[in-house]
Amino acid sequence: MGDSTKVAAAAKQILAIIKSRHRSTSVYTAFTLSEVLSVMTRIANMLTIVLTLAAAITLIVSGVGIMNSMLANVQARIREIGIRKALGATSREIRLQFLTEAVFLSLSGGLIGTVIGLAIPLSVGFLTPFKIPVSPWSAVIALGTSVLVGVIFGTIPANRAALLDPVETLKYE
Repeated sequence: MGDSTKVAAAAKQILAIIKSRHRSTSVYTAFTLSEVLSVMTRIANMLTIVLTLAAAITLIVSGVGIMNSMLANVQARIREIGIRKALGATSREIRLQFLTEAVFLSLSGGLIGTVIGLAIPLSVGFLTPFKIPVSPWSAVIALGTSVLVGVIFGTIPANRAALLDPVETLKYE
């Protein structure tokens, strides 16, 4: 094994030999693997940034969808909330009920997405000679993220449901 620090010097020597054996007006350029790897690293970093931004936008959009769905759910169940509060349910119990529904909603979407996300590389590996490595932690992170999205975006509808006045909710038509 040679020393990788000598690559640039060797490339210069090779260019000098080539220039000495050919026309002086010819222009030659040498690319070393370390330069190619440097460019590939920059490209990989840019792709990581773009994919991270796309994932963040997707999470925000799905979170807003969950929040809108839960707000509509609270609006449709105002009388039920009023009856539960009149029968003695605390604001904490109402909040927990709607927060649990939001987490289950996001977790079901996370499960479907994780199954599809794992099915693609596994089926490619099964049907072709190509193997796509998949970390088991990716499924854990995906499901954890979906639960976190459910908690974050389900908090506002759950708080709105918990703060409803039981007298006003029973009058609601």
